[in-house]
Amino acid sequence: MKRVLLFIGTNIAVLVVLSIVIKLLGVDQILYANGINYWNLLIFAAVFGFGGSFISLAMSKWMAKWSTGAQVIMQPRSDAEIWLVNTVQKQAAQAGIGMPDVAVFESPSPNAFATGMNKNNALVAVSTGLLRTMNRNEVEAVLGHEISHVANGDMVTLSLIQGVVNTFVIFISRVVGYFVDRVVLKNEEGHGIGFFITTIVAQIVFGILASVIVMWFSRQREYRADAGGARLAGVGSMIAALESLQRSTFEPLPDQMQAFGISGKPGKNSLKLLFMTHPPLEDRIEALKRSAGQAA
Repeated sequence: MKRVLLFIGTNIAVLVVLSIVIKLLGVDQILYANGINYWNLLIFAAVFGFGGSFISLAMSKWMAKWSTGAQVIMQPRSDAEIWLVNTVQKQAAQAGIGMPDVAVFESPSPNAFATGMNKNNALVAVSTGLLRTMNRNEVEAVLGHEISHVANGDMVTLSLIQGVVNTFVIFISRVVGYFVDRVVLKNEEGHGIGFFITTIVAQIVFGILASVIVMWFSRQREYRADAGGARLAGVGSMIAALESLQRSTFEPLPDQMQAFGISGKPGKNSLKLLFMTHPPLEDRIEALKRSAGQAA
């Protein structure tokens, strides 16, 4: 649960910092100089909401390398690295995308992630723990899962959804702040401290509620990426890889990378599931078995 709260907190912190900057720059005073203008406010919220989301997307490869210590394979130095690069190259060609950067990061846990601004400029990284604990068929399935994330445009789509969510969080929190400031506190000139505090609190509350939508989409992406991994490496290999994750000692990725990883170790819990980036592994395995049965 701690990492879920940290994940949500990171997103909310961006909005809170944004509010403080806006306050210091006096932007709010301009927006509400002649009373609240909902159309101007919505445009303002969209610019900042989508702007923050796409800045994060543009920085995603750099952030991924920095937060995990992933080292891009520029020149393969072992048979394992040669196989890794060749497998990603083969799957990228099958999926119809450009060759991603391939990287390895130190971690005892089996994990992997994909990120990048577009399909032809992506990064696929695997942990040393993944390479040690899984056989090549299972690793190939994990790579297929990550390549499918890239081919499906999941990073861009997730950023768009986060932008929409940020827009409405910024918009609604300021409407609530304006209402409290003018109607409840009867402040008729400028904005008092009530507006600022109410806006911050509302952003935190609405940010937590809105994150449920983002997490739901993230969980749906995992089923599609599992299906893509099964197509590229075989259903049996994809199921075996997920079963291997079930048996592993799980150490999560850094919070900002959670939505782009392979693992979903936490078990079922109706409340916790709302804030999970990945469905429970047993659900993903069952979905693959059902699809395999239907195909047969």
